[in-house]
Amino acid sequence: MKSKTDPKDRFVIIMAGGRGERFWPLSREKTPKQLLSLLGKKSFLQEAVERVLPLVPAKNIFVITNAIQAPTVAKQLPKIPKGNIVAEPVGRDTCAAVTLGAALVGARSTTGVMAVLPADHVIPNAKKFQQVLGDAFDLAARGQAIVTIGIKPTEPATGYGYIELGNELPTPPGAKYKTAFHKAERFVEKPNLDRALEYVNSGRFRWNAGMFIWSFVTITQGLERHQPEMSAACQRWFKVANDPAKLARVLKKEYPEVKRISIDYALMEHAQNVICANGDFAWDDLGAWTALARHLKADPEGNCAVAEFLHVDAARNIIYDARTRNRTPIAIVGLRDSIIVQTDDVTMVAHKTQAQKIKEMVKKLEADPKYKRLT
Repeated sequence: MKSKTDPKDRFVIIMAGGRGERFWPLSREKTPKQLLSLLGKKSFLQEAVERVLPLVPAKNIFVITNAIQAPTVAKQLPKIPKGNIVAEPVGRDTCAAVTLGAALVGARSTTGVMAVLPADHVIPNAKKFQQVLGDAFDLAARGQAIVTIGIKPTEPATGYGYIELGNELPTPPGAKYKTAFHKAERFVEKPNLDRALEYVNSGRFRWNAGMFIWSFVTITQGLERHQPEMSAACQRWFKVANDPAKLARVLKKEYPEVKRISIDYALMEHAQNVICANGDFAWDDLGAWTALARHLKADPEGNCAVAEFLHVDAARNIIYDARTRNRTPIAIVGLRDSIIVQTDDVTMVAHKTQAQKIKEMVKKLEADPKYKRLT
């Protein structure tokens, strides 16, 4: 039994290929949500990398993105070796990206332990997150456990998946964890409001934040057992993973044929060896414009503005001015519960209750040659 993971044997895979359509018009195909600086001077991706650097050397951090975004990713992350920024030829959901990540890690170290983390989360207390992740790395290195970090719910959110906790596990001999670990009994897809309320009140559920930690051996065995086609792909990619040019050629040929499936459906819902780490830290995946209000200071009427903004009888609005030139005041009268976003080339106004439909607007723009440039 290992007692402590050597930092040289720790790896992080950051998933950074999404488009973040619900943050249109700020988020575009070339500059999606994870590459934006919505809260402060650094992008979400830069924050994600900085959070793990105290635990993992830069040369062991891989970023999986796509060909359109790769140049901006490289520019934003000068500490990460260029060969560690890997572009998927096409999007194939999270199981394919995890499989690719496993091949990249295994080619460096077959005794490696890897964390798979999203690029666009807001975690204000980095120290607390690092403590939980460090404990999870250690536990994953000790045996055949798949570790996921579950976030204690603060509201009955219907937009997240949930993890039901089983018994708390004893701390392994010689380990000094500050994190509580539970057996994960089951993963539940996004529930309705009544069910979500029941989950939150029970205290036995955690939000599924899409953060996973496992050894190279554990993930490859899991794929072999539950996703044999992915397992075969992993073996092929493993052989060329240390040669970026060769890997790119193989991926270009094979990736379009890979099954499109999430890691939750492909592996987590079938595996019996899943352990949930208690993510006792503030967390937000900032899924839509409405979530931004949680991180901005509101005026007495509840308006949250990143803009030169004035109003008469307006309340609970989100106003964001992202123009880089000719910024002028935004004045609103009598408007309530709305989102107003102004960029150099487009203005968007939406009701907060319809924020999820912004994706439909993006699809409409994409289908019209006159407006495709706005996506």
